[in-house]
Amino acid sequence: MNCRQSPSRCTACALFAACALAAITSAHAQIQVEVKLKRLQYIAYEPVVATVAITNNTGRDIDLHDDAGQHWFGFEVSGGEGQPIASSATQPDPPLHIDSSKTVTRQINLSPVYQIQDFGTYHLRANIYFADLGKYFYSQSKAFQITDARRIFQRTVGIPDGKPGAGGVRTYTLMTNTFPDHTSLYVRVEDKGSGAVYATYSLGRLIAFDEPHADIDRENQLHVLHCSAPRTWSHSTVGLNGELVSHDTLLEAKTRPRLKRSAEGDIVISGGILDKPSVRTGVNTAPKLSERPLDD
Repeated sequence: MNCRQSPSRCTACALFAACALAAITSAHAQIQVEVKLKRLQYIAYEPVVATVAITNNTGRDIDLHDDAGQHWFGFEVSGGEGQPIASSATQPDPPLHIDSSKTVTRQINLSPVYQIQDFGTYHLRANIYFADLGKYFYSQSKAFQITDARRIFQRTVGIPDGKPGAGGVRTYTLMTNTFPDHTSLYVRVEDKGSGAVYATYSLGRLIAFDEPHADIDRENQLHVLHCSAPRTWSHSTVGLNGELVSHDTLLEAKTRPRLKRSAEGDIVISGGILDKPSVRTGVNTAPKLSERPLDD
């Protein structure tokens, strides 16, 4: 289309259009939000950890904070049919400072704050509210699945006297889940009577060489011995509230490692050679991500 108006008016129109385009481009580019998941398949009650990367492209340092009832950081989580799933988090996120052109990452475990334990497909999107502009910025949506796992062992035990919750019961369950490139061994600790699940996490990779071996010691802790790689075995001790008490790696020597019960009721390892120092938490909580055996 030819401009038939005065040159000054045409120049003003061009400047207006250029400014409008720049404003649109700037609005989309000022804060970039990206969300990643380690994988697309999880089992029920397993930690689903989302990594959120926030990049500051505003050209200046910024401070992200709640304002006028708007939370600066959040997620949109929905079920397979699009139904929204509300967050049960009660603590606000502290303000976050990001230098110009820098990227800050955060890792958030979705499992404790969203009802995502039912089998099915879920969709996740992160959002950032920038109070200076009164505007939200969104990541792309990510899909993940919650699936069932194959149960291979289950044992219910009482909580001994002198332990927190004495007189109650705990149920240990071992499960396997097959991924495209490997199989993982999982443990779950729960109180089936109350429905409370204290922990669900991977004990590491499992190869189809021998079935995992499990036994209960005199303190009613669970001991698990499984083959994690050729001629390599993992020994894990799991406490009554799901804590990873210890995790050892053993190598086959002349004989394969085996769980053995002593005369005092302790569970010890017979055979094998200790390869790596033990991870011993001694803390009555579910293990941190850094303390769990790698499964990927």
